[in-house]
Amino acid sequence: MASSDLEQLCSHINEKIGNIKKTLSLRNCGQEPTLKTILNKIGDEIIVVNELLNKLELEIQYQEQTNSSLKELFECLEEDYKDVEHLKENIPPHLPQVTVTQNFVNGSDLDPEEPVKVEEPAPTKKPSKEQKNVKEMPFITSDEFNGIPAYMKSRLTYCQINDVIKEINKAVVSKYKILHQPKKSMSSVARNLYHRFIDEETKETKGHYFVVEADIKEFTALKVDKRFHVILNILRHCRRLSEVRGGGLTRYIIT
Repeated sequence: MASSDLEQLCSHINEKIGNIKKTLSLRNCGQEPTLKTILNKIGDEIIVVNELLNKLELEIQYQEQTNSSLKELFECLEEDYKDVEHLKENIPPHLPQVTVTQNFVNGSDLDPEEPVKVEEPAPTKKPSKEQKNVKEMPFITSDEFNGIPAYMKSRLTYCQINDVIKEINKAVVSKYKILHQPKKSMSSVARNLYHRFIDEETKETKGHYFVVEADIKEFTALKVDKRFHVILNILRHCRRLSEVRGGGLTRYIIT
């Protein structure tokens, strides 16, 4: 046996002997009255510390649940904020405009006993015979968007669908502005478009506002691609438009 192996064996035996001596010493300590009292106090303190650790663990779990709930609430508020911003940017033009006719800079200037006079808005002028209201497609509501089947809307967002509605309305208004325009004031381009619009009308479209893909390309920057037709399918599902086919054309009627 090599000397190094013998030294390691001796060291190992000495370590075991030392551990046995410590164990016997601790065993004897537990029998002494003074040390036994101290050990009992230490045991009681360990129990208190264990209870505190349990309470701390429960508090950590509660804080984690609260943090998760706050994150969900933040995401909901963020979605609501986006919806409000979208509504703010897309206020329908036919809504009445609110005008302030009286300054309320200093509240002390008003006499509380004197009734406040409200100025009635001036009557709006009747539109001329040449001006006609063009029917536009209403925007999709958040409830309607949530009711669209997942396979149909795929990754499309609420705002993307309403952006397309906005562009379709732009095409409808531009088209019927030309149709309602006196022929004498038309340019050559407008006159060519006018004749195309007339040729595209059918019995089914009589009395309805409609556009075709050529109108979308003419008056908007939308791409008439697969994504566009997916959104048209959603708009049919939400009863915003219907289709009339014939003569190699698909006419999208605003419903």
